[in-house]
Amino acid sequence: MSDKLLEIKNLNVEYVSSKLEKKTTVKAVDNFSIDIYKGEILAIAGESGCGKSSLSKAIMRLIDSKSGKILYKDEDILHFDKCNLKNFRQQAQMIFQNPYASLNPKMTIKEILSEPLKINKKLSSKEINNIVKEKIEQVGLTEYHLSLYPHEFSGGQRQRIAIARALVLNPEFVIADEPVSALDASIQAQILNLIKDLQQKYQITILFISHDLNVIKYIADRVGIMYLGELVEIGTKEEIFNQPQHPYTKLLLDSIPNINKTPEKVDLTEIPTEIPSGCKFYSRCKTPQDKCSNKKPDYEHISPTHKFLCYK
Repeated sequence: MSDKLLEIKNLNVEYVSSKLEKKTTVKAVDNFSIDIYKGEILAIAGESGCGKSSLSKAIMRLIDSKSGKILYKDEDILHFDKCNLKNFRQQAQMIFQNPYASLNPKMTIKEILSEPLKINKKLSSKEINNIVKEKIEQVGLTEYHLSLYPHEFSGGQRQRIAIARALVLNPEFVIADEPVSALDASIQAQILNLIKDLQQKYQITILFISHDLNVIKYIADRVGIMYLGELVEIGTKEEIFNQPQHPYTKLLLDSIPNINKTPEKVDLTEIPTEIPSGCKFYSRCKTPQDKCSNKKPDYEHISPTHKFLCYK
């Protein structure tokens, strides 16, 4: 496997909520460790509320982390000062779920795409204009669209613009946080093909976050399954879809709609509010063992690329 670009080690992200004057700590990311390799598309899947978006925001330092390490080329992002963080964010960009909310409605598309270049690069106006024109054409739009405002575009077009903005600084790492979930199925396919083509052309490393396993099956090289802040299984796309090991992974795969087969009964139990002291999936598992309720399992390794957090 190629070189590591990013190493996340024992990362913890916590939120404190107050209800009836009682403070509760929620572990959005719980002792999470994963390696991301240069040039790959690593997908993180899981239900809403499992911590996927918190993970992505922690990597970009948009929220604070309680503890752990995020190593980018062997340097800990969590210890970066303002200067180093600015340099990191030139190399790491993010595509957000809602392309309308992430684009300034008062700026033209040319202004939106030019802004990162003006802030981070010492370029002439002509050089900036050439880069902006190149990027907008790479995502399937034209120079004409640069004079328009975000509200004048469809959802799919706005997401193309968001992708162009993420790529305008030529980053080597991009986080795509549910980039197609708000789009129609036909538009989803166009955006996924665009992301895949640009990733292959520029050898960008992508952390792709989604709850849609059909989307992940199409675009990802490796897949990590996240449940209540923990990484419960990770493997190549083929290993996860053809040889799932963790009961939660199997639950997610059973929930995928398939027109060619009768759907199996899927456990629709909600995520528990009281987390077991042992395995977090204990209350929803179909085959729990006695020790699962109070003793945390260790990872079982199936292959050099495939491991899961469960007793066997």
